[in-house]
Amino acid sequence: MLLLETIFLQGQPGGGGMMSQLFLIFGILIVFYFFMIRPQQKKQKAQSKFREGLKKGDKVITIGGLHGTIAHVEGDTLTLEVGEGKPMKLKFDINSVSVDATRKLTGETK
Repeated sequence: MLLLETIFLQGQPGGGGMMSQLFLIFGILIVFYFFMIRPQQKKQKAQSKFREGLKKGDKVITIGGLHGTIAHVEGDTLTLEVGEGKPMKLKFDINSVSVDATRKLTGETK
């Protein structure tokens, strides 16, 4: 019991600790937003804009590493021509296009 009383007596007098704890929590939330949530939202917006801008003739790389040229875009799917000489057409979901790898391929910057 004496140990518990000693711990309680070491607290800050006047209840000023509650306000500083709130400021600390608020500060952590702000840092978390600006370093974690906001950059992720910006990246998702850029990826969405990139995928909406895909058109016939663009060279892309899929998430699986397949290189191809877009032959047809229809809604959420696209048809890629892959191979040389006798190209093969493959149908993919538009979300399977790797934005970062395609930008490296084309030399485009963010």
